[in-house]
Amino acid sequence: MIWAVLPAAGRGQRFGGPIPKQYLHAAGKPLIEHALAALLAHPRVSGAMVALSADDALWPGWSELLGKPVLRCIGGGERADSVLAGLRALPGHAGDDTLVLVHDAARPNLRRADLDALIAAAEADPAGAILGAPLRDTLKRAGDGRILATEPRDGLWRAFTPQAFRRGALTAALAEAAAAGVVVTDEASAMERIGLRPRLVEGREDNLKVTTPADLALAEYLLGA
Repeated sequence: MIWAVLPAAGRGQRFGGPIPKQYLHAAGKPLIEHALAALLAHPRVSGAMVALSADDALWPGWSELLGKPVLRCIGGGERADSVLAGLRALPGHAGDDTLVLVHDAARPNLRRADLDALIAAAEADPAGAILGAPLRDTLKRAGDGRILATEPRDGLWRAFTPQAFRRGALTAALAEAAAAGVVVTDEASAMERIGLRPRLVEGREDNLKVTTPADLALAEYLLGA
């Protein structure tokens, strides 16, 4: 059994505008619908839990997509809070060993082959796995608008989603980080804090997260193509 969790309680402040970015449209559908459909189309994914803000008036009210359940819960102020709420709200038959795919609601262009590879890696490794890609650009450290240094990029990756972990282990890791007052920016960071080394699975670089208007235009193009 595999479940998906989508944290969607954020406001998308970096994008700007009155509409949270997960509800912006590309190729005729909200970004969150593309994200959910990509996950639920996989035959091994049983359903999805979406963590929403308490005052979300834009949620379309889905209870299922592609014939699979779409559940919802109230998220928190930080991404990690929403993921933890989603994990805790999963149905009781999803036990601690259930594999959970945590995916950004504004990452609409997930491909089936990447999802297949991620699931296979996460099931084979108790530390879990994430999608990502090695850094290919030259990195500069900046200060006061000028280059301070060129940083080595060897061994550095960009982290994508989904990130795949067992429900019990990820819940414990996120709860421990919260109790320590540590804000983790992705699920792998929480697992790293408890001494685990999740596996990196190289995925397509067009699995982009919409953060800016330029990203939305690119997502529109990719989904249309």
